[in-house]
Amino acid sequence: MDRWQNRVAVISGASSGIGAACARLLVAAGLQVVGLARRTDRLEKLRQSLPEDQRARFHQHTCDVSQESQVNGAFEWIERELGGIDVLINNAGIVLGGQLIDMPTKDIGNILQTNLMGSIYCTKLAAGSMRRRQVAGHLFFVNSTAGVAGYKPDPADESLNAYTPSKFGLTAVHEICRQELIQKGSKIKTTSINPGWVATEIVPDETKAKLGEVILQADDVAQAVLYALSTPPHTQVEQITLRAVGEYF
Repeated sequence: MDRWQNRVAVISGASSGIGAACARLLVAAGLQVVGLARRTDRLEKLRQSLPEDQRARFHQHTCDVSQESQVNGAFEWIERELGGIDVLINNAGIVLGGQLIDMPTKDIGNILQTNLMGSIYCTKLAAGSMRRRQVAGHLFFVNSTAGVAGYKPDPADESLNAYTPSKFGLTAVHEICRQELIQKGSKIKTTSINPGWVATEIVPDETKAKLGEVILQADDVAQAVLYALSTPPHTQVEQITLRAVGEYF
């Protein structure tokens, strides 16, 4: 991890769950971390929870990634204040209840805007920063087993409606980015992290109770990000799929 010391990592959805876990690990590893989220108070709470000697390396910026204008503003601030982006972790995501064939179109749009378009907005700007500065950076996509071919949930489970197509779309976005960066002769790495159920705020309490111990923790996913980031410059971890032991699909 020596080559990443004081380099800038941007994490969307950093106020809780996987994003917050990634922020803690990367700050501890010596990176400058910018946490993006809608909830400014939660970002400040995260900063205060860090060891005192690490707090100066955590920077926060209020940003709803579903809004392109807010993403543009946040990345302009990062370029101006910190000099550019070296690592991007596309993590922000939402889940809403209902079935795709019945739920309000507005809810479907909100899911796609956050989970898919938000990642595209951030990826375009981060990749642009890396290429402009000729940095061999790293783009991460915190995806889901719902975005992996062969995903077959129990028919008795509640539908994940637009969440599943948003993650299938993110799988395609990751692959297209990987191909395009190769075509351009870039050394920027891309990695898709595909966890199963994770004990975060977006998973309903009844689902957590049903799964019991058969569920990942946010830190498990953050450790996977840290592993991929720590590989040598010539090594690319293209995809990591994580499931708790005993998780069927």
